[in-house]
Amino acid sequence: MTEQLTDQELPPPNAMSRADKIRSEIVAGGAVRENSDDELAGGWRGALPMLAILGLFAWLAFANFWIFVFVVGVVISIFLHELGHFLTARWTGMKVTQFFLFFGPRLWSFRRGETEYGVRALPLGAFVRIVGMNRMDDVDDGDEGRAYRQQSFPKRLLVISAGSIMHIIIAIVLLFGVYAVAGEEVVRDGAQIRELSLNGPASEAGVLPGDIVVSVDGERFTGARELGELIRANEPQDVVVLGVLRDGEPIEIPLALGANEAGDALAGITSSTVFETIDHSVPAAAGNAVTDIFPFTWESTKGVVKVLNPVSIISHVSGTNDDLSSRPTTLYGVAQISDDVGDASGWAGMLLLLAVLNVFVGVFNMFPLLPLDGGHAAIAAYERVREALRGGTQRYFADVERLMPFAIGVITVLMMLMFAGLYLDISKPL
Repeated sequence: MTEQLTDQELPPPNAMSRADKIRSEIVAGGAVRENSDDELAGGWRGALPMLAILGLFAWLAFANFWIFVFVVGVVISIFLHELGHFLTARWTGMKVTQFFLFFGPRLWSFRRGETEYGVRALPLGAFVRIVGMNRMDDVDDGDEGRAYRQQSFPKRLLVISAGSIMHIIIAIVLLFGVYAVAGEEVVRDGAQIRELSLNGPASEAGVLPGDIVVSVDGERFTGARELGELIRANEPQDVVVLGVLRDGEPIEIPLALGANEAGDALAGITSSTVFETIDHSVPAAAGNAVTDIFPFTWESTKGVVKVLNPVSIISHVSGTNDDLSSRPTTLYGVAQISDDVGDASGWAGMLLLLAVLNVFVGVFNMFPLLPLDGGHAAIAAYERVREALRGGTQRYFADVERLMPFAIGVITVLMMLMFAGLYLDISKPL
C-alpha cells in the first residue's frame, strides 16, 4: 500500500476559513492552529494564572483533602491519557506539534523541538495535536509523510486507542496497589441491616440491626438494591419469610409488609451490601487486578449505553426516573461522592473509585462516535475495509466532512448529558 491518493485529493496547504478551522478542530479534538515562538504564552502573564491554579489546589487541599486527592487523580489520569497518544505517535513516526492540558486560551506554554507543551484555561480535558488527522487537516508538503492519515492501519489504530489503553493500565495499577496493601473487598450474598424504622414492620417482626438477610421467601440475592426489589415485588399486608444470618446462625423471620406513601410494599429497613475483605499475596493481587478489569469493563459498557440514551437523560431531569445506573453525572457529582468514600474507606476506597472511573472513561472514549477516539478508530477501520475492497494496493481516505452533522449531533447529546448531570448533581446530590 504505497500509493497515497488516487481519485481523492488532499486539501491544498493554504489558510483554512474560520468554518473549516472549527470543523477540523471538532473532528481532531483540539486546536489546529500552530503558534510561532514569539506567540508562546509565558513570562509574568503566563506565571500569574499558573500560580492562581496552584493556589486553588492548595486551597482545596486545605478545605477538603479527599476531594483534593480525587481532583489530582483525575488530572493525572487526563495527562496520562494524552501521554499515551503522544508517546505512541512519536514512536510510530508521526509529527506531534502540541501537547496541552485543558482547552481554551493558552495560559502558559513552551516549545521543545517541534512540540509546544502547555496549559490552557478551561479544565475540560486535554489534547495532543498530531498533524494530518483527516483529509480536512491542512499539512505542509514536507510533513505529509509524517501525518496521521498517511500511516498504516495498525499504527493509526494504536495511536488513537492509546489513551483508552492508558486508562485501563492506570486502573490495573490502582487495583493492584489496593489488593496488595489493603486486600480485595468482594461482595457476598445478602444485605446487612443498618437501621430499622421505629415501630416499622421489620422492627415489629423481630429483625435486629446487624442481621444479614440472605433470602426472601427462599429466593437468594446479592446486594441492598436487590433486597428492596424483592420486597417491592409483593403487596402491602403480604407476609414474606426472611432468611437471616444472626451471629452466623441461620434463622427465619416471618414479616408482614406495610405500605409507603406511594402504596408500595414496605419493610421499614435500611440495609447495605455485604462485603468481605480477602488478603492477597503480591502475585495474586496482580492476577486479580488484571482479571477484574473484564467485569469492570462490561459493567462500564452497559453503563455508557444507559447514560447516553436521551430518553433516560430527559426522564431523570423530569423526575420520573430514579435508576442510579442510568443517571447522568459529572465530575462534580463524583467529587462529592469521593469525600464520603475517603471518609469511610480512606485511601483504599479512593483508589478504587479512581480505578472504576478510569475504566469507565476508557470504555466511553472508545465508543465509535466522533469526536471521541473511538470515532477515529471506526474511521480507520472503515478506511481499511475500503482499501481491502480495492485489492489492498491503494490507500483510501474517508471524507470525514460528511460526518460533521453526526459529530455535531454527538456533541449536542454530550452537552445535554453534561448539563443534565450538573443539574442533578446540584439539585439531587448522589
